[in-house]
Amino acid sequence: MKASEAQALLDGADLICSAEEVHIAVARLAQEISAELKGEFPVVLSVMGGAAVFTGQLLPLLAFPLEFGAIEVTRYGNTTQGREITWRLAPRDNVRGRKVLVVDDILDEGITLAAIHAKLLEMGAEKVWSAVFADKAIAKEKPIHADFVGVTVPDRYVFGFGMDAYGLWRNLPAIYALKG
Repeated sequence: MKASEAQALLDGADLICSAEEVHIAVARLAQEISAELKGEFPVVLSVMGGAAVFTGQLLPLLAFPLEFGAIEVTRYGNTTQGREITWRLAPRDNVRGRKVLVVDDILDEGITLAAIHAKLLEMGAEKVWSAVFADKAIAKEKPIHADFVGVTVPDRYVFGFGMDAYGLWRNLPAIYALKG
């Protein structure tokens, strides 16, 4: 895709959540997570690459000690349709006997987050919480619900603030939706 095509993609998109709304949601989430995990020393796992932006803004606001790591699992690649789950970077053994907070960009159908949750418990995690920046309002029941949610977005393909459209625009400070 050319730069002009990428710009046209953004220019034709609808603003779903402004940069100010994103900032306010991250601050609120940090307060909620800090209140819940006060006194804990969890392993915090960021789901790469979508959660990189969210995690980078969230971590400095958390008011408890933590051990940080990353995992990478995907169903999308650079497409807009989910496929089977692919682990690119699995969790390390440091989750055994520990409490874990998974930080992800979006809870779409819930298949990926449910697989992450199951994998961590299988590896011996004592407890697993999940924080997602966006929860997509879809018409069907999800196999898992996030413990902490920043914003709810419509059932459209959204991008920005770490989420991509065809591998593009993760760097946006706001959230947009593709047309139609």
